[in-house]
Amino acid sequence: MTRTALRICPLCEATCGLTLTVEGSRVTAARGDRDDVFSRGFICPKGASFGALDADPDRLRVPLVRRGGELREASWEEAFAAVADGIRPLVERYGPGAVGVVLGNPNVHTVAGALYPPVLIGALGTRAVFTASTLDQMPKHVSSGLLFGDANAIPVPDLDRTDHLLLIGANPVESNGSLCTAPDFPGRLKALRARGGTLTVIDPRRTRTAKLADRHVAIRPGTDALLLAAVAHVLFEEGLTDLGALAAHVEGVDELRAALRDFTPESVAPACDVDAATTRSLARELAAAPTAAVYARIGSCTVAHGTLASWLVDVLNVLTGNLDRPGGALFPQAATDKTPRPAGPGRGFALGRWRSRVSGHPEAKGELPLAALAEEIDTGVAGGGVPAAGAGTAAAGSGTPVAGAGTAAAPAGAEAHPLRALVAVAANPVLSAPDGDRLDKALASLDFMVSVDPYLNETSRHAHVVLPPPPPAQSPHHDFAFNTLAVRNQVRYTRPAVPLEPGRMAETEIMARLILAVTVTGTGTATATATGPGGTDPAAVDDTVIGQTLRRAVREPHSPVHGRDPGELTALLTGADGPERRLDLMLRLGPYGDGFGARPDGLTLDKLLAHPHGIDLGPLRPRLPQPLKTRSGKVELLPGPIAADLPRLRRALADRPAGLVLVGRRHLRSNNSWMHNIPALTGGSNRCTLHLHPEDAARLGVRDGAAVRVKGAGGEVTVPAEVTDSVRPGVVSLPHGWGHDRPGTRLSHAATDPGVNVNQLLDGSLLDPLSGNAVLNGVPVTLTPTP
Repeated sequence: MTRTALRICPLCEATCGLTLTVEGSRVTAARGDRDDVFSRGFICPKGASFGALDADPDRLRVPLVRRGGELREASWEEAFAAVADGIRPLVERYGPGAVGVVLGNPNVHTVAGALYPPVLIGALGTRAVFTASTLDQMPKHVSSGLLFGDANAIPVPDLDRTDHLLLIGANPVESNGSLCTAPDFPGRLKALRARGGTLTVIDPRRTRTAKLADRHVAIRPGTDALLLAAVAHVLFEEGLTDLGALAAHVEGVDELRAALRDFTPESVAPACDVDAATTRSLARELAAAPTAAVYARIGSCTVAHGTLASWLVDVLNVLTGNLDRPGGALFPQAATDKTPRPAGPGRGFALGRWRSRVSGHPEAKGELPLAALAEEIDTGVAGGGVPAAGAGTAAAGSGTPVAGAGTAAAPAGAEAHPLRALVAVAANPVLSAPDGDRLDKALASLDFMVSVDPYLNETSRHAHVVLPPPPPAQSPHHDFAFNTLAVRNQVRYTRPAVPLEPGRMAETEIMARLILAVTVTGTGTATATATGPGGTDPAAVDDTVIGQTLRRAVREPHSPVHGRDPGELTALLTGADGPERRLDLMLRLGPYGDGFGARPDGLTLDKLLAHPHGIDLGPLRPRLPQPLKTRSGKVELLPGPIAADLPRLRRALADRPAGLVLVGRRHLRSNNSWMHNIPALTGGSNRCTLHLHPEDAARLGVRDGAAVRVKGAGGEVTVPAEVTDSVRPGVVSLPHGWGHDRPGTRLSHAATDPGVNVNQLLDGSLLDPLSGNAVLNGVPVTLTPTP
């Protein structure tokens, strides 16, 4: 029997609506949902291949448990018992700091990944938390935290109304957008041009996005912050600043003017390789536009001054009066955001509340640099700095530890121990983090590792237990994270398109049972087995979070349920299971919610389910000062940590890379290391080749298609050269996510064309000091032809 079902695509940040064709229990086709309130029928090659990814024969279907050195199929009960037996004794002996948690990028693409990791971290009580954010976007979180007091308050360009868009280090035509959720980003850029707007792209590569631009500036990699500082300098120098209505909400303008005095267009030109006249034109065009927005992404984040570059993006939006106004850069408001609190001073944002054990890297947003994971496992340090017990880091608004799930007391001297165990959820840092070879060896030395992953990949092959979630068609979908970054306020939810196959377990239940399996009581005593006879029902995890959330809500004076009975409110929640009841709770308490009856026209889960194509909540609106949580209650334009890092940027004025520098590359049909096992998404232009300018190729004697050896601080790789003028001279480019040639994986198609791991060229020593983000772009490499 053939039928259709709706599904929100989970394969990139665009979150397009899909209409799936389902035959029996198999997805046979996917097309864009023309009635989707946000994507309006747009689809990219990844979404069109939804069925192939869903049915990938290499997907694990049952848990794997390591017995006698080999991973063997096991029952769910055996798997969770093995997790409890592996994790709890280590926590009891060495303390919670002996267990690390690694969260990969796919977590933000699933309901389970949004709701449960904060609870897991709180249950473990560990501060050894590492995520893909420190390989990607942490500089933007840190700059937003310092400017606005909230690391998640990230303004996005108002793509559909702006007159002038300045993109730096971003290639949304191929990435579909990032930290800016916008279905059909390419179409939106073309619409900007069609209505007479201007598109400027700053990028060392002539990307598909750059080819659409009115102006393409081929900057030298890694110098984004210098160029942006010079643009801001011109705005001050030529009297082009105009904060408009923002002026009442901003402090530090005069201090900023003085701090940027040295960054003239002439002084930055040699380092950026952008002439002063171009820099001045960029500033004048930005200031003259009726509305404008500056938007930067991974190319400007994964560099040595990533936080400064991210900060300067919003500085430019402020100085031109374009922050928080239509056509500029605005703060989205998702339906599951917390109840808006009254405007006023907040707690602010702090960096470095604790540090990593080996190198002393400061935390940022509750995380340590993923580039430091290997040394935290393989390096012993006497008297090191693993935190004491009680160091849970549950994310605000995302859940709290299960009741009774306190942290085990750390024995004396436990802080000197390396990580002994690891919980990896949808993470493949062997490919995504610098120096995968070292991390590969470190993972093999762990006493215990559990991986929640549908594949046996380069990282999960080291696990002692692998817990495979079901295919996406068998899972619900709501974009908790991406709706906070969307270019239009809307809300959508889709239930599973296909029922769970026999023997499968919902990803939400896997995560709930994992939380119960690792939970240790506050006295250091292991509790009952999570899934055995008499074990705790996994629904208790959701019930506990709901109860704790409502008890907080009724105590908050600005809450719509202030003073009400939590038990009465709990009884009003609807939903087929715990995750749906939590979604209903967040919708009801959110900015558009019904407030449990206080606003009868407001959102609830039932109302959302009655609108299968979603509910449009309107264009982005000005929201200041409400989103600000700084201690001053204002946009703090020159925060202390930023000011302290500016001397390092001044020193960069003298940098002149003598040789080649490396930048990454994103393919339209790929997303990190996820999709190389899908035949329909590989081949063609989606290849692992080294892009090299013809001038450099001629100088080095490299022929198109010939193998070349690329060497960096972390190692070397041999890869085919692709000679092209799409990169500027002095720059080479390799895509990330490749290197599928390690033994012990089960990625049969990916292994036929494994490519090379670009991050093996890095040794992990280069980090942006404010955010801990790995420096992945603008790093020096040498290149030699192979015989």
